[in-house]
Amino acid sequence: MSALATLLWVALPYASLTLLVGGLVWRWRTDQFGWTSRSSELYEKAILRIASPLFHVGFLMVIGGHLLGLMIPATWTEAVGISERTYHLIATGAGSLAAVLTILGLVGLLYRRFGTKSVQLATTRRDKVMYVFLTIPVGLGTWATVSNQILGSPDGYDYRETISPWLRSILVFTPQPELMIGVPLSFQLHVVAGFLLFAIWPFTRLVHAISAPVGYPTRPYVVYRARKPAVSTLAGRRGWDPVHTTHDAPGADARGA
Repeated sequence: MSALATLLWVALPYASLTLLVGGLVWRWRTDQFGWTSRSSELYEKAILRIASPLFHVGFLMVIGGHLLGLMIPATWTEAVGISERTYHLIATGAGSLAAVLTILGLVGLLYRRFGTKSVQLATTRRDKVMYVFLTIPVGLGTWATVSNQILGSPDGYDYRETISPWLRSILVFTPQPELMIGVPLSFQLHVVAGFLLFAIWPFTRLVHAISAPVGYPTRPYVVYRARKPAVSTLAGRRGWDPVHTTHDAPGADARGA
């Protein structure tokens, strides 16, 4: 086993996962007010209204597909009657749809972020780094799917015989880096880029994806009431109050004087 293989398929995953978990704990303990997506909806809404749902739906589909494909052994799907050919067709079709939605949404978000002046001015250096680390694995994953699963052999590349057991071996602390040696380059680069994204995840606006609004359905109602002038805390208007007088008979002012 070469030193490069050990670095890529043992050291990098553990370092990335350590930064992911440790970084999330550190961020929560030190920067809860910064645990936010830093929404820029105030600056531009038209593109965001289309691009954001496309990206989020597509990205959630991507995550779901990765969890199913990497965490569930092939023997489990075969046990319920799903052949490898059937699994390949379903995974490729759903994965292609997820990739299209994710890419369209990401392109829209990037155009909005760097093509709209007001949004660009609100973009930090950390945001720019995050978009680079996010775009690369999305692009590499799409390349891997197209080159191996769509344009490759009819049965595609069976990553559940190599990448999936390797990842599970990492998670149970019995790494088997030799499983990644013959994996196509596109998949290898996608895996490396994915772990690099995990490493920076806690230190960017991506932390908002870890939060789930579990308390939203049971939270109390927020009551809005119009503020009445009688209970207003605003200072009253300065000036003379009107004086209401009656019309006296001619000469009344002189007599009063």
